[in-house]
Amino acid sequence: VIKIPSVRSRAEGKVGYIRVTSFNEQTDKGLKKAMAKLKNEIGDRPQGYVLDLRNNPGGLLDQAVAVADAFLDKGEIVSTRSRRPEDTQRFNARPGDLADGLPLVVLINGGSASASEIVAGALQDHRRAVLLGTKSFGKGSVQTIMPLPRHGAMRLTTARYYTPSGRSI
Repeated sequence: VIKIPSVRSRAEGKVGYIRVTSFNEQTDKGLKKAMAKLKNEIGDRPQGYVLDLRNNPGGLLDQAVAVADAFLDKGEIVSTRSRRPEDTQRFNARPGDLADGLPLVVLINGGSASASEIVAGALQDHRRAVLLGTKSFGKGSVQTIMPLPRHGAMRLTTARYYTPSGRSI
């Protein structure tokens, strides 16, 4: 089993730089470790943090919600809406900001998709971060895997992701 860490970090003077390459089962834990390491390296009074989501193709929804939640104290992170209004799901932040309210810049580009767009959109809508870069990919669809007979499966788009302000990703 080869485990590729999805979070890397380094201190650039008094600024913490965090690179998230994908959203896998380890991303939330990796982010918390990286933030603790940066706080230890930088010491007193860091100036802020850069969260690099460039060329991040996305991954697990729960990990995207956890990463956005790490920098938000309250409010909606993302919602999913399908044809039936009763199927709407909302994911909300809990108190606690790993960056202690310090300035946050999120880097995105055309390779930033899905879960990375959820994080960027939530942080932007709550005015918690400034987004910097180019237009992201725009993969805002929720896909459900439906089993088929004889060990097959079909991936079907069943809903769309929306940022807290109601924009479809």
